[in-house]
Amino acid sequence: MSSRAIRQYEFGPADVLVFEEVPAPVPDRGQVRVRVAAAGVHVLDTSIRRGESGGPMPLPRLPMTPGREVAGVVDAVGEGVGDGWVGRRVVAHLGMTSGGYAELVVVNAESVHEVPDGVGFEQAVAMIGTGRTTLAVVELAGLTAGDVVLVPAAAGGMGALLVQAGRNAGAFVVGLAGGAEKVARVRELGADVVVDYRAEGWVERVQEGLGGRELTVVFDSVGGEAGRVGFELLGLGGRMLMFGYSAGEPTRFTPGEVIGRGLSVTAAFRARIANRPGGLRGLESESLAALAKGELVPLTQSFPLADAAAAHRALETRGTVGKVVLVA
Repeated sequence: MSSRAIRQYEFGPADVLVFEEVPAPVPDRGQVRVRVAAAGVHVLDTSIRRGESGGPMPLPRLPMTPGREVAGVVDAVGEGVGDGWVGRRVVAHLGMTSGGYAELVVVNAESVHEVPDGVGFEQAVAMIGTGRTTLAVVELAGLTAGDVVLVPAAAGGMGALLVQAGRNAGAFVVGLAGGAEKVARVRELGADVVVDYRAEGWVERVQEGLGGRELTVVFDSVGGEAGRVGFELLGLGGRMLMFGYSAGEPTRFTPGEVIGRGLSVTAAFRARIANRPGGLRGLESESLAALAKGELVPLTQSFPLADAAAAHRALETRGTVGKVVLVA
């Protein structure tokens, strides 16, 4: 029996991702096999594809199949796993391994979650990774109704969820997005102010939108100029949560600037999550529950599995809205 998957034989541009037939994986003891309906695409996937070590993931041995987030239906189980799993709708994060860009994936049974009733596979796969990270960041921020929040990349997969989380907390939310379409989508999510960072004078527009308020929280996944602007607009005692730098470099500041304004800067999310009751799995469960309740609803943009290269190119050129998902 065979199936199809995206394979990568060398590091390089998106074209190194090829769609081809592969042997169907067989579940080992304690594993289930998932017929994948949706696979998540992460910006880190593009960095790894290029051969650039980034974040917590080491460069893989080639050839390999990228992807670490999958949702679909269990079609086979290994020894020690009850047959009752067959036919269940599930979602799972593969952890530090890869293999998600495929029609069939084997997953440790202890890693899977049932997809809640009424929840689509694309939404579920967005929440299993991006959603859990969002909850961790929001928890560390300790949002309240008195906060004034800046969300750069507010039309991205995580940014869209952060806008909703700020709205849910009753905070005043300012979102940054690139282009009229993305600005409109962020406004629909409930942001109080949305500014196109590609437009001339965007920093002044942010200040005008604040209406004399000072930022209390910056969710910094971008770094570079946008991160620095957010840092400068933080009021005394403000909180800066750093979890990426899609602009190419982290936000720059000096210890003196932090101390002089009584700011707090947090970046050690992995260590904090590891010590959190329930750990990553607990965050995954909470993320899916928030989705089922309609509290957090991810934006998604889908591409056919065979077009993974196109998905990577769109993500790298900021031509996507929300979480990018491959559908089989």
